[in-house]
Amino acid sequence: MKRVVITGLGTINSIGHNVEDSFNAAVEGKCGIETITLFDASEYPVQFAGEVKDFDPTTVMDKKEVKKADRFIQLGIKAANEAMKDAGFINDENKKVDDSLSERFGLISASGIGGLTTIEKNSVTCANRGPKRISPFFIPSSLVNMLGGFISIEHGLKGPSLSHVTACAASTHALADAVKTIVTNGADKVLVVGAESAICGAGIGGFASMKALSTRNDEPQKASRPFDKDRDGFVMGEGAGALVVETLESAKERGAKIYCEIIGFGESSDANHITAPVMEGPLRAMKAALSMAQTNIGESIKIDYINAHGTSTPVGDANESKAIVELFNGVENCPPVTSTKGQVGHCLGAAGAIEAIFTIKALNEGIIPPTINLENLDEGCNLDYVPNKAKKAQLNIVMSNNFGFGGTNGSIIFKKLED
Repeated sequence: MKRVVITGLGTINSIGHNVEDSFNAAVEGKCGIETITLFDASEYPVQFAGEVKDFDPTTVMDKKEVKKADRFIQLGIKAANEAMKDAGFINDENKKVDDSLSERFGLISASGIGGLTTIEKNSVTCANRGPKRISPFFIPSSLVNMLGGFISIEHGLKGPSLSHVTACAASTHALADAVKTIVTNGADKVLVVGAESAICGAGIGGFASMKALSTRNDEPQKASRPFDKDRDGFVMGEGAGALVVETLESAKERGAKIYCEIIGFGESSDANHITAPVMEGPLRAMKAALSMAQTNIGESIKIDYINAHGTSTPVGDANESKAIVELFNGVENCPPVTSTKGQVGHCLGAAGAIEAIFTIKALNEGIIPPTINLENLDEGCNLDYVPNKAKKAQLNIVMSNNFGFGGTNGSIIFKKLED
């Protein structure tokens, strides 16, 4: 089977506008969660989120094009540009890949909701001012697959263009799909981009009505507290992550910087409830990822670190912890487990891409970012969550988990490439 590696990374989120700044901030335990400024949330039960601050879309798009793309697309373009430049396929002068590569270069995009802000805005316009006042850019600006559409045009990517909309597991599924596409000879290289920007009245109001969000309005920076006994829901975040995936052979041929190899992934469904998780679904996804990794390596492997889904919800964190304990046959056998959602919030469909980047950087840098705001462990959460302070560690094989509404689960495993 073809070996598949990561050669480019890019991200923008509430703690950084690029990979280095974001990872350093995550390691330092910085939090990007503050009072909402993207809309007036003063009358909402939840008034804070992990917003991307000081982002100017005209830095990645022509001013005339900005109105044609929802904010999630704009953020996705920003992350994609960084990843493609990092991988050496584009530069500041030329944003198109070489013609000799374009037809075998695919793109897989991911988002949980897509252009919710644009949908909200045009729905209000239709209701208040009539259908003739709806923007002609409404539909193409809000479709999830237009994230891939804009980026494929930007970089001249003519291979498969696919899109995942599997809630908060979307980006992880997109990464797994990139491996499948390359292994089955559908492409030689794939750009994976996950993006989300749902911090608007409908987004905050909708999740708040489900009682899914933290309501710690007086302490927003302490609101996302994965695995802590006083957690009361997740905090909405926004942002994007992008990763360049290609065959090991092509990466070596062009002398590319190689971050890691993807050696396993697993996907599953709870088949139980649309919002309430059960242990068996995440456990099956992790088992499948581990089984694939062991088959690819040809021997039993040791997971050195897990970046958990860890949303800071009462049921979800305990459920994932229980599944991890089951996977490794006891607490004493479990690796360190952290959640970086305390730093950036829950970026929904972009979470998998952003967290995969944090996981890969941890692997490369030999340091595990902490789970911040963890003051008192919940009874159902009894692992080493690296509370509040980063930990240096020898890392060789790492795992990243993401689970979504509808009971959809994804787990992916990365390994350092041996010299």
